[in-house]
Amino acid sequence: MPGTHITDRQVHLYMTKRKGHTQEVAAAKAGMSVRTARRVAHATALPSQKPERDWRTRTNPFADVWDGEIVPLLRSTPKLKAITLLQKLQRDHVDRFPDSMRRTLERHIRQWRALEGPSKEVFFPQTYEPGVRGLSDFTHMDQLGVTIAGVAFSHMLYHFVLAYSRWEYASVVDGGESFQALATGLQNALWQAGGCPLEHRSDSLSAAFKNRKEEEDFTVRYKALLEHYGMAGTRNNRGLGHENGSVESSHRYLKDQIDQALELRGHRDFVDRGTYDEFVRGVVMRRNRRNAAAFQVERACLQDLPEHRTTDFAEEEARVTRCGTFTVRGVLYSAPSRLISHRLKVRVYSGRLDCYLSGALVHSTPRTTSTSKGRGRAIDYRHFIDSLKRKPQAFRGLAFRDDLFPREAYRRTWEQLDREMTPRNACKTMVGLLELAGNHGVEAQLADRLDALLERGELPDLTTLFDEFAPRQAECPVVVVEMPDAAIYDTLLAEEVVV
Repeated sequence: MPGTHITDRQVHLYMTKRKGHTQEVAAAKAGMSVRTARRVAHATALPSQKPERDWRTRTNPFADVWDGEIVPLLRSTPKLKAITLLQKLQRDHVDRFPDSMRRTLERHIRQWRALEGPSKEVFFPQTYEPGVRGLSDFTHMDQLGVTIAGVAFSHMLYHFVLAYSRWEYASVVDGGESFQALATGLQNALWQAGGCPLEHRSDSLSAAFKNRKEEEDFTVRYKALLEHYGMAGTRNNRGLGHENGSVESSHRYLKDQIDQALELRGHRDFVDRGTYDEFVRGVVMRRNRRNAAAFQVERACLQDLPEHRTTDFAEEEARVTRCGTFTVRGVLYSAPSRLISHRLKVRVYSGRLDCYLSGALVHSTPRTTSTSKGRGRAIDYRHFIDSLKRKPQAFRGLAFRDDLFPREAYRRTWEQLDREMTPRNACKTMVGLLELAGNHGVEAQLADRLDALLERGELPDLTTLFDEFAPRQAECPVVVVEMPDAAIYDTLLAEEVVV
């Protein structure tokens, strides 16, 4: 067949089939043409024993520029591609080297690099002993297009893998590669695995290594974390992610399976963060079932866990201003008004902030990261409802007014109220809607109703909405109890004695 080379196996198969069949049948069974079969029948050597052709079938179009122009460039700049060199030749020699010669040039360059080119990096396959190495890394997940309540969810995954058994743990991180995210994820993984490997390996995470110094040294907190679990810390060379290959390769497969699970689910929107966390855990658990036997072997070789976890947070101080807000790491948070003027001890975790006053936990809120456009904001409208009820006109010019809207429907409603009502009534109505949503737990239901009103071009009526979503308790009926005469009991007792 044109373009197909006959193998030794085909020749042996043809010779075997030829003994009991015609030449045409034997050739068909061996996968060759009858003409090729006749040539094979008269050949004195197998295809692999024939000498390769050492002559050219056409003139080399790059012969006169190869040694003088192409080879010096390849030696001085080994990373040059064939297309780059071809474009240079086209500029230097007009109309001599058309684009159709690209493949020819690529073959010549590939041959030259194999014979005279620079040495290439060698990848050394590794064997792993059970219980020796665990690996950590972070991977971006934005390309999956996950949304939370209709809003794009920018996040990462913390990913831990035991090198021997391929057992893994993953958790959602909506911040950066912080020490809190590393410490929380690593400890969760170790406690879920039920033991610690001898060595923990990662890439050059700034949360773990002092990358700006010449010496490759651990940060104080990362060193304390390793010592607490009795693990030795190592990392791959900077810029060589393949040295962390046991977890890097797992990134690709894990993200692909999450993507496929989302496709099977039919949509990529989740009600809340907790639902998405549970979804990711389910995918990881299904992957771990395939490695259950190897994990049982490795589990027996892991070191024992310490008696308790160690610190996985950073502690900072923040004062609650008279505006009911405080700032931590460039992000503005709101707090209950009772904490105004108090200085709080804030524990910064990877996903939340816990605020303490005199040792007591007084406030907890999800953590938000600052944005490239400026400092971020995490404002809870519930913290301001009571104050706004007393001063509703303050809503219009509030510096963080747009952050008070819990959903898009509330923002659109405010825009319509601001256009069609007086400033006083617009503010009063909007504050009333926020009060109904926050104090009566009907935020989602009220948002659906506001969307319906907006579609019909109607303004919300507070009285009607309060009657529907937060009806007042009906007055208790007056119950009149008539006390019987005590003498009746004497009559009943007498009747009992007679019986």
